[in-house]
Amino acid sequence: MAPADAPDRRDARGVPVRRGRGTDLLVAAGTAVVTLGLLLGLPPLDALDPDTAGTSGTGPGFPDVGGTAWTLLAIALVAQSAVLLGARRAPRSVLLVVGALPILLALVAPSSAYGLTALPVVVAVVLATLRIPLPRLWPAVTASAVLVAIGTGASSAVGSGGVRSGLASGLGAAAGQGVLQAVGAVALPLVVTLVVRSRRELRAARRAETDARSAEADARSAAADARSAAADARSAEAAAVAREQDARVEAAVSRERAAMARELHDIAAHHLSGIALMSAVVDRQIDTDPDGAHEGVRQVREQSTAVLEDLRRLVGLLRDDSPAETAVETVAGIVDLVEHARLRSAVTLAVLPGEHPLADGIGPLTQLVAYRTVQEALANVALHAAGGPCTVTVDDRDPDQLTVRVENGVPTAPSAGSSPAGGNGLRGMRERAELVGARLQVGPTGDGGWTVELVTGREARPDADASADAPEVAG
Repeated sequence: MAPADAPDRRDARGVPVRRGRGTDLLVAAGTAVVTLGLLLGLPPLDALDPDTAGTSGTGPGFPDVGGTAWTLLAIALVAQSAVLLGARRAPRSVLLVVGALPILLALVAPSSAYGLTALPVVVAVVLATLRIPLPRLWPAVTASAVLVAIGTGASSAVGSGGVRSGLASGLGAAAGQGVLQAVGAVALPLVVTLVVRSRRELRAARRAETDARSAEADARSAAADARSAAADARSAEAAAVAREQDARVEAAVSRERAAMARELHDIAAHHLSGIALMSAVVDRQIDTDPDGAHEGVRQVREQSTAVLEDLRRLVGLLRDDSPAETAVETVAGIVDLVEHARLRSAVTLAVLPGEHPLADGIGPLTQLVAYRTVQEALANVALHAAGGPCTVTVDDRDPDQLTVRVENGVPTAPSAGSSPAGGNGLRGMRERAELVGARLQVGPTGDGGWTVELVTGREARPDADASADAPEVAG
């Protein structure tokens, strides 16, 4: 069972009720104590009144304490107070019962103290008005006012004997007293309670409005914080995008720098190694073989002119304000490459063609990689395998792949040496092969030589007669 002071869920108006059942008990008990106290105190006070002392009027006086009329009135007052305990659950029914109980008393034992029965009615009106809106309460209020008027009029008419002296005048006087009692016991408490409740609701509305404004201010503050957080997020996102863009630019620059470094290394290694080798030969032939020395100088000049043209072309590609002629190196250019290399050492070219054009199905970038690989390998042969035989093989017989091989024998002359930062040539070969998905194999041979082999697949199969393999279709 819930405690006595526990609040109910909602009252008839849908407003949470804060007062508990203990409050209802206090109200009922207080009403009983006040009414019974007045019932005990009014007869002695009436006896002390000099205007009524020792006189016997026609109307009923205050009942004697302990008499039958007094006992019945006390029972009626206690019953009315007890009914107030149900004002929380059924305020309209309580209002009607509290107004109807005194009517029987007015017919059985009328007395001047009958007006005390209006006090429980006042309490019932106040409790009902606080719990139920007036549009739903007015039928019960009207019925209660009628019951109070009937009870008061009946008590006045029966107790005073006015009906015997004159029916019309007696009924008129009784009705007047009943209406006055109804106004005092129902109408006035109703108006006062409505005023009090309206002011209470106004204060509650103001508090709710204040709370709503506070909540709205909090919501605006939260929205401002959310907008600020969104702006910070957008700023962070923009910064992240900028950093990502910078990283991409740096990666692109790094790739371009690596590509330029490989191109520059190929140009310098191929031409300058030949120039160095021929310069050493010229230095030995100046005194012993002047004609050979002059031929060597012409070759040095040719190589120098070639390297200058390549460097000029590379610089033109790097500059935006000057056009550059871009020469695309292909597998077919390996023939000219070998012809120039024969000026420095004994190089043999072997081309093994297939049933299709040379390097058919090999993309331009892949052909450039094959050309640069042979170029770098011949430069290494001139530097590290001077005097040794060298063979360049272009095997284009396989319909699925192209193989380029540079193989040299044991050197017969002293090596011309290498730069302090040696090893970049082989690394450049591997980087180019990985770029186009080719397979590179580099290593020594069994007889003390060296082999560089590049195998790359074809992007498209060589052209063939498609109708030869097509199935025959009848009709």
